[in-house]
Amino acid sequence: MKVLLLQFVTAVTLLASSNEALDAYKNHEYKKAFTLYEQAAKSGDTTAQNALSYLYFNGIGVSKDKKEGLAWITKAAQSGDARAAYDLGMMYLIGENVQKDLKKAAKWLEVAADKGNTEAQFNLALMYFNGDGVKQDVNKAAALLEEAAQHGHTRAKQNVGRVYMQALNFKKAKYWLNENLKDGDVGAATLLKEIEAAHKEE
Repeated sequence: MKVLLLQFVTAVTLLASSNEALDAYKNHEYKKAFTLYEQAAKSGDTTAQNALSYLYFNGIGVSKDKKEGLAWITKAAQSGDARAAYDLGMMYLIGENVQKDLKKAAKWLEVAADKGNTEAQFNLALMYFNGDGVKQDVNKAAALLEEAAQHGHTRAKQNVGRVYMQALNFKKAKYWLNENLKDGDVGAATLLKEIEAAHKEE
């Protein structure tokens, strides 16, 4: 059975720790924005730390410095910032700004996933499904997808029933496939028929 899982998605974004910093950035006053973000970052503002890492990684308002960028985003992630942990995990996953490291990717995505970041839950689910950087665990993948789906993650919802089929949890598979059917997923109807046919043969 083919499972249609979408590719990993990353979106490292500049976040605002203050309106003044964001306004300066939007007005192309990059050095001012950098200074404001740096001040807030040094005071322990994790949102500013995440934003500062973005500026360093991209050389905006400051000379490009991947080492500093990594240091600031890691600091934010270690302080429990879910967005920073997600961004850091994705960087390690795809090898952007850092050397690709699937174990570190899983570690930081787990931090973000535990804090309810649905993108982290989705991407970590793919890692468990494929055994990338972690021991392959289809049940864990399904549970992560279900958690993300319950909080409105569209791609997780589209795939969780199919992964529960792989895990042979047909009760949950039927529930989510029926949800997919309501959303117009014609492929879900075929899978539901497969489940019904398998039960008849038992």
